[in-house]
Amino acid sequence: MAGWGLFFVSLLNYKTEKYVIAENRRIGILFRLYQLAVLGYIIGWVFVVRKGYQEREEAVQTSVITKLKGVTLTNSSETGLHLWSAEDYVIPPNGEQVFFIVTNYIETPNQRLGFCSESSKVPSGRCLSDDDCVEGETVTAGHGIKTGLCINSTGTCEINAWCPVEYSKRPSEPLLSDAENFTIYIKNFIRFPKFEFSKSNVLETSDDSYLKRCSYDREMHPYCPIFRLGDLVSWTGHDFQDMAVKGGSVGVLIEWNCDLDKDSSRCNPQYSFTRLDMNLNNSVTSGYNFRYARYFKDQNGETYRTLYKVYGIRFDIMINGQAGKFNIVPTLIAIGSGVALLGAGAFACDMILLYMMNTSSFYRERKFEIINFKKDRTKPKDGKAGHREKRSKKPAAEKGVGNSVQVEETDATTTAEGQPSGERRGPTIPRNTGQRYSANVSTTQVAEPKHHITFSSHC
Repeated sequence: MAGWGLFFVSLLNYKTEKYVIAENRRIGILFRLYQLAVLGYIIGWVFVVRKGYQEREEAVQTSVITKLKGVTLTNSSETGLHLWSAEDYVIPPNGEQVFFIVTNYIETPNQRLGFCSESSKVPSGRCLSDDDCVEGETVTAGHGIKTGLCINSTGTCEINAWCPVEYSKRPSEPLLSDAENFTIYIKNFIRFPKFEFSKSNVLETSDDSYLKRCSYDREMHPYCPIFRLGDLVSWTGHDFQDMAVKGGSVGVLIEWNCDLDKDSSRCNPQYSFTRLDMNLNNSVTSGYNFRYARYFKDQNGETYRTLYKVYGIRFDIMINGQAGKFNIVPTLIAIGSGVALLGAGAFACDMILLYMMNTSSFYRERKFEIINFKKDRTKPKDGKAGHREKRSKKPAAEKGVGNSVQVEETDATTTAEGQPSGERRGPTIPRNTGQRYSANVSTTQVAEPKHHITFSSHC
């Protein structure tokens, strides 16, 4: 219990720093190297690279408008000649942030509602007898509703659907191979609301013909927003013609990293391109395709349609951005963190010096000192009484007539330090003697300047 009491009492003690210069070169070199490393980190990384003196904003507000241009002609044995313009091969055609460009397709023309056999490619549509074709059952992953009949010539169920069903194979070469020469115009607007800063990726120029003749190039025209599709796919590390057969997905990343302490003309977009469908082998998950239909009516008012299964490239335009501007608050925080790191270095060196070296006990004796003001102020020094000890009062009869001061005579053979009598000490003057001693000494010195003061001992 006494130990715990001393522990809780020690919690009320105050510890203050005591600076001790330790002449230890290894610790000194370690400490200076640590200081240089911290200064390099603060100046080089925090302030120069990361711009820790700036207030940051990453909530960029953005808008993207896309526009494609290009025309190509296809000629197939089933459908003949077909002219494709942007209104035909861009889905959706209104220029959104995500869009699709047709590069290959399977066309099934003149489909009408009626009864026909299911495709043999659909497993749930195959049959051996009518019992396998339950009337009213939907063909899973098929094209229609079963009628209850099994067509022996095809080995599939009869269905009620848009007939004839899709039957053609995907072309091994892209029908819209010229699509790599199409161009896409990506117009991007960004805004950082905290700093009230807005900008566009279109080069600010008074030349009206600039956008009609420029094409994006990383070296020659880095701020032209018009891209050739073949180049855009090649920048992902893939060939356009190979991707155009089965389709794919490409990401276009536009990054805005703006230092608003500089001129706004130096805040410009950085483009990067990547292929997003990662299964690049000939697996069932690679590629990109979907179906859509165009509906018509004949002269009798009967509805029919042309079904397209289209393969192509999906483009996802993604915008990232951040802006920074000087602010005193993050600057002070960065400086404060640096000062704290410097303090951590001093603490680590202290731990090594005081606890991890052979001479640790010696350093600890010099480092730590316990001070008790009440005990130390009453402690006698050199064998004399403390200043609180009262001087004993002597009878008036033992005092000299002229208020002379009685002092102790020094030893005739030795001094106070144990030295020979040849080196005599001066008189030992009691404390708090007052003005009477001063006056008496001064009078004696004036009356007998050549004589020394003699002392007599009293019994």
